Amino acid sequence: MAEIIYMPKLSDTMTEGVVAEWSKNVGDTVASGELLAEIETDKATMEFESFYDGVLLHIGVEKGQTAPVNTLLAVIGEEGEDVQKILAEAEKHQPKEEVTEKKAEIPAPAPAPEPVVEKPAAVIPAPAPSPLPALADSNGRIFASPLAKKMANERGIDLGNVIGTGEGGRIVRKDIEHYVPYVGGQGSGRRAYVGVETFSDEPVSQMRKTIAKRLAESKFTAPHFYLTIELDMDAAIATRKSMNELGEVKISFNDMVIKACALALAEHPNVNSAWYGDFIRRNQHVHIGVAVAVDEGLLVPVIRFADGKHLSEIGGEVRDLAQKAKDKKLQPADWEGNTFTISNLGMFGIEEFTAIVNPPDSCIMAVGGIRQVPVVKEGKIVPGNVMKVTLSCDHRVVDGATGAAFLATFKKYMENPVALLM
Repeated sequence: MAEIIYMPKLSDTMTEGVVAEWSKNVGDTVASGELLAEIETDKATMEFESFYDGVLLHIGVEKGQTAPVNTLLAVIGEEGEDVQKILAEAEKHQPKEEVTEKKAEIPAPAPAPEPVVEKPAAVIPAPAPSPLPALADSNGRIFASPLAKKMANERGIDLGNVIGTGEGGRIVRKDIEHYVPYVGGQGSGRRAYVGVETFSDEPVSQMRKTIAKRLAESKFTAPHFYLTIELDMDAAIATRKSMNELGEVKISFNDMVIKACALALAEHPNVNSAWYGDFIRRNQHVHIGVAVAVDEGLLVPVIRFADGKHLSEIGGEVRDLAQKAKDKKLQPADWEGNTFTISNLGMFGIEEFTAIVNPPDSCIMAVGGIRQVPVVKEGKIVPGNVMKVTLSCDHRVVDGATGAAFLATFKKYMENPVALLM
């Protein structure tokens, strides 16, 4: 008896999936519990196992193709069964609403337009570009990257005839790749650089579609406001240095931010809340979502009960989850249930930014980098280390005074980091 397998719903927000890889080919034997395919959802690429024993008779969604949830994915049955008959039966039993919806998506053909005869536009030859000299120092040495020099040598191109588009007029690889001889003109016979406009269109991934949808909904439905404070990081820097000299697990500033946030949230449950339309949920537990950048976009794995964990535990979990996110091995339990989110761009040299609230959370904290600046301490100007954080709040849940009180508590923990160890 043949069994029809449909595109599974592998996450709470998944509406369609992409078959990233088939582990079996048509005609292969499949055992129950054996890996059948890898499916890319809106958040990760997940392994999909067969529920049946038999032979893979038909593949309904080819590798790389996108299909809605509950679309026919594959057919498993006994060798020799009539696949076309099975597919025809499956089509008959497809829900009417689904068929109607699919038909509605097919637009009626537009009437053929009247043929229009256009006169060819007059072609006006562009003026020949003026030849420009390559950038060189007082000794006549031309500035070019090692790779550009190697490519020019292989292609027999005189670097003196190439115009550099790199920093300060330096010749780089693309200048050699797009180099076109200059024909015509008088003088030294130099050649001009002619740029070629190129682009590539990439299909939008499931993850990027979900990011676009959820954050657009958040930005345009949740009334955002922003609160920014500056932290004195001198004590945090000294404490971290001491901990990393003595401990086996290296602690990052981000780990300290997570712990300080968690402790502050435990004291301010109104910030640790969520908007659900008809009610506001006040969470007594603290689950911190940590934004992690991956190739396709952004994932937010969750550190659960972060207020009760040591810094070393938080640091180990963050590193493990970040690696799983980059390897596309996160499971739904890894990214669901956050009550607050942190987005840290300090390691990229960003001093200050604002983040969009990650629904249904009521707040998200944007963390900038640590900067060394002159500060006033005890009436004297001395070198100091400061860091700015910005709290984005959903005004439907959190008021300005509530957010400010939370930031004051967070600041207290960050500027007195010994409290993070207690």
